[in-house]
Amino acid sequence: MKNQTKQKSNVVAIIMMIILFGMISFVTNLAAPMGVVLKEQFEVSNFLGLLGNMANFVAYAVMGIPGGFILQRYGYKKTALLAVGVGFVGVAVQFLSGHVGENSAFAVYLLGAFIAGFSMCLLNMVVNPMLNALGGGGNKGNQLIQLGGSFNSLMATFTPTFVGILIGATVRAQITDVFPVLYIAMGVFALVFLVLLMVSIPEPHTEKISEPMGGLLKGALKFRHFVLGAIGIFIYVGVEVGIPGTLNLWLSDATNPQGAEVGKTIAGFVVGTYWFLMLIGRLLGAALGSKISSRAMLTVASSVGLVLLLLGVFMSPEIKVSLPVLQRSDAGALSFGLANVPINAMFFVLIGLCTSIMWGGIFNLAVEGLGKYLQVASGIFMTLVCGGGILPAIQSWVADMAGYQLSYWVVIAGFVYLLFYALVGSKNVNKEIVVK
Repeated sequence: MKNQTKQKSNVVAIIMMIILFGMISFVTNLAAPMGVVLKEQFEVSNFLGLLGNMANFVAYAVMGIPGGFILQRYGYKKTALLAVGVGFVGVAVQFLSGHVGENSAFAVYLLGAFIAGFSMCLLNMVVNPMLNALGGGGNKGNQLIQLGGSFNSLMATFTPTFVGILIGATVRAQITDVFPVLYIAMGVFALVFLVLLMVSIPEPHTEKISEPMGGLLKGALKFRHFVLGAIGIFIYVGVEVGIPGTLNLWLSDATNPQGAEVGKTIAGFVVGTYWFLMLIGRLLGAALGSKISSRAMLTVASSVGLVLLLLGVFMSPEIKVSLPVLQRSDAGALSFGLANVPINAMFFVLIGLCTSIMWGGIFNLAVEGLGKYLQVASGIFMTLVCGGGILPAIQSWVADMAGYQLSYWVVIAGFVYLLFYALVGSKNVNKEIVVK
């Protein structure tokens, strides 16, 4: 009877963590398509347009380590409740940016994105180690993370697609055009908060560790495979966000020949296809996660991703291919059809299949054998998720200077490192360290 109760409790916990995984994606992936809105409303560069995305992710650098302290002291449920509450406030501030004067709207939006970033950081700290622990670690833990990531990708597909629909028909996009997305985000946050408040969520790590947090930090950093994995997380999140974010700017840019002929609505759907392929990849990862090692999955994903990136960089954008996407007619009706886009877009979109399984693989490999250092390691991970803001900002700056196509060399460099980590850096060479 006791085991049955525990199993039921674990099922509820898994379901809640998967829902929160979707919340992370919904809010996070709003920042990149908002770059198109900010760019048009305030007439700024690609770099400045993606400052909202950068603000969202820089919050990870601020909250990562403190979040580890919060998780250690208050546990998973209270940390999740705090995160959801902060997320509601962050989205509400973004909503307010549409009601203030033009001179302050940009700054208010950035503040809202920054606050929302605190929430996403805390939620990531709860979701990933809890899913890994509930799955029993190892391949099973990776499998559960991949399953949660599938729902994450579903929401990631929805967000840019919906934004593309909302702004596609506008001559000059405004923050007010995306209010329906913000309404949904605030509503979901409020609902999840109430559900979390009422349900019982088991704490996978209830034991109290007497060792000072500073000692735990130093202990975790002694593991080479963890340090290199933390760098891998920084790079991975940066390339995952940078690939579709820059592509959205490229295909939406009316001053660019390829952008002018594609349009904002189709651009949003093309980017949505990237996230949809991440969903497919994560479902496959969840199905195969117990049979294939994280190292093998990361090696294949990095290698194939590099090939696709090189094709995307060297192929001429004058070559067009037809991609199946949703389209808006002159009458405003949506229909499914083929859209002509530069062949580069096809290759960049296909990389979604590769990036889909990387987070779970890197996390699983990096925390292997950490024991009591797991929670503080999660905090370090979350700190370095700021790569999702920094690397896309660098890529957008390169795009301003050298063009959209050449900006993907930033992503290529990142994939080279991830391949190195899969082949060499992920091996635990510090097994002599006592972790109990």
